[in-house]
Amino acid sequence: MKPPYRDCIELRQAIIDACLEMNAAGINQGTSGNISVRTGDHMLITPSGVPYGKMAPEDLVLVPLDGSPAPEGQLKPSTEWPFHLAILQAKPGVHAVIHAHPVYCSALAMNRQAIPACHYMVAAFGGNDVPVADYALFGSLDLSNNIVHALHNRSACLMANHGALTTGDSLSRALWRMVELETLSKGYVTSLTVGKPHILSEDEITEVVTAFSEYGLKDSR
Repeated sequence: MKPPYRDCIELRQAIIDACLEMNAAGINQGTSGNISVRTGDHMLITPSGVPYGKMAPEDLVLVPLDGSPAPEGQLKPSTEWPFHLAILQAKPGVHAVIHAHPVYCSALAMNRQAIPACHYMVAAFGGNDVPVADYALFGSLDLSNNIVHALHNRSACLMANHGALTTGDSLSRALWRMVELETLSKGYVTSLTVGKPHILSEDEITEVVTAFSEYGLKDSR
């Protein structure tokens, strides 16, 4: 499916499939991750506390993007729905947001350690690093503000003492980025154990960002 998305069974199932894919790939554990997609003037988001293997399309929660209350008769949205809402409000080009707790991303987040330009794939996230959003309580307005700030000119960030977050102009792009972010984090953590990684220059990363745009690997941030 391609955006702009509309609320339908196929989209709801695609979100569930993405959740299952994250867990199967070891990107997430249990129900700690959450996914949202833009559907017109609403977002669809995974519900709170429902195991992915038992999640049905009707369990996805429809939340207005203007901040008004969600329609009654639905399950509770993920406790992280405020930052999903804040991102989609702040970034009109973003159509999907994925949050998870990948092990290597989370390890760096625990150290509040951004990922520098240690590998050219850092450019897949919009620049010469993947920043760390400042810590705040999950589900809080402060956390939403911190994440939106960290995502300025970026399509992903780590979340201090928490996990990781990726965005995309499609659900598939956001999921691809989450996999790439954990792979990059694993490489960076490993490189720190065997020596001191060499950091690419600003010019070198700018060259990669340009090349990515030509190959269709860049979207609205």
